Amino acid sequence: MIHFAVCDDERAETAYLAALVRKWAASRNVAARLSEYGSAEGFLFAYEDNKAADVLLLDIQMGGMDGVSLAKKVRSGDKEVQIIFVTGYMEYIADGYDVEALHYLIKPVTEEKLAAVLDRAAEKLARNERALWISHAGENTRIPFYEIRYLEVLHNHVTIHADGEYRVKKTLGKLEKELDDGFFRAGRSYLVNLRHIRKSSKTEIHLTGGAVIPLSRGLYQSLNRALIERT
Repeated sequence: MIHFAVCDDERAETAYLAALVRKWAASRNVAARLSEYGSAEGFLFAYEDNKAADVLLLDIQMGGMDGVSLAKKVRSGDKEVQIIFVTGYMEYIADGYDVEALHYLIKPVTEEKLAAVLDRAAEKLARNERALWISHAGENTRIPFYEIRYLEVLHNHVTIHADGEYRVKKTLGKLEKELDDGFFRAGRSYLVNLRHIRKSSKTEIHLTGGAVIPLSRGLYQSLNRALIERT
């Protein structure tokens, strides 16, 4: 089940987008729930009570709270929701980069373009469901793959650097087998999430959040190939 939310202060536009979403779900045999909102405030009121939206189609220019401000509020507490901006003005697109929007659609939105973006959203949601389960501090802890920036061997333990840090007594090789192909072995002591790489050189990798880890000699080309294949 994917919960879609459409938020636009133009009623005709909301109804049009909702109809396209329903058509896409039927064509892909996807179980979908759809909610429609005529304002950012209306969506936020419902969302704060029940954070159920998986895909948010959001107009940027609305009366009252604008779409970018709403997206920032949503993103601050939800890293998984797929945000798709819909706008009639190209100049507003740059305003939404900070919220990691999946895509920007320029009105009038065509069925073909929206379907392609919804395919990507569904794929990302499926990926985000994958997670690493570890025993930490006496409890079983679930760490989504997309949250993990890198894993590091330290004193016979592995530290998993994600939204928090988790120290486990397990080999890096065993953990690598539990992860997907979005992770790259950067050397004997490091396993890095390709999703979090900002830039790299022949000797080091820069990650989101500011961490810099060493890249073992001879692995630069292999890293580049892995990044290209993930694109």
